[in-house]
Amino acid sequence: MKTYFSFLLIGVLLTTACANNAPQDADPIPKQDTFTMLSQEVGEERVMNVWTPESYQTSGDSLIVVYMLDGGIQEDFPHVANTLQELIQAQKIPPVLLVGIENTQRRKDLSGPTSIEQDKEIAPVVGGSKQFRAFVSNELIPEINKRYRTTDKKGILGESLAGLFVTETLLLNPEIFDFYMAFDPSLWWNDQYLVKTANQHLEQFPDSHKTFWFAGSGAEDISANARNLAEILKARDQKNLKWKYADETNETHQTIFRATKEKAIIWTLNNL
Repeated sequence: MKTYFSFLLIGVLLTTACANNAPQDADPIPKQDTFTMLSQEVGEERVMNVWTPESYQTSGDSLIVVYMLDGGIQEDFPHVANTLQELIQAQKIPPVLLVGIENTQRRKDLSGPTSIEQDKEIAPVVGGSKQFRAFVSNELIPEINKRYRTTDKKGILGESLAGLFVTETLLLNPEIFDFYMAFDPSLWWNDQYLVKTANQHLEQFPDSHKTFWFAGSGAEDISANARNLAEILKARDQKNLKWKYADETNETHQTIFRATKEKAIIWTLNNL
């Protein structure tokens, strides 16, 4: 039975990865800057897409930065940028700058190491999250700060395997970002390693304040692990971590991102 569910989850993961890379015909492509940078940390050239609100050109203000995974023009960048624009215009969130990180080897970059053989079957290479996180922290963030007017506040969002990366970053390297948003994170990875070791990592949590929003759909193993993480956070009552869990049992793994992104962004950016 365990093997059956492992293969089922891998199938869901592969389907979602394909969906994330499919053109979103209904989403108008916003005006954006696109640039490439050669990363020493991951050993390849990477493409970045950057969206700024209209006020950026006229106000001279520095902005909070939202980094997003699956951030290609043919991935999730357009609908997230359009959502931010709508929320800013409605004055539901402050103006922010969006940085989309386009994928190359998604399943390698966004997964941590695993000892589970079924996990390893999703791609020829997995377990590259440490190197990818080093690229984001050591190369990308300084480059964005050099190119744009930014405040010291920054955060990251992602869904599914990208949600796993977001949660892993919060627990292993919380100092990198101020806020984190994880939609249906694949916390089953490596035999629920992040859930099982959450208390251990939270013991080492920095004194600085962090904000974490996460959600679980009705997908059985994903929702169970997300709820378990919420229970751990509730029991710890960590004063320097403001968090909110959205139990979205009426959503599927394929619908949860679009269905919950507005409330995730509104809650998170108003709770920094």
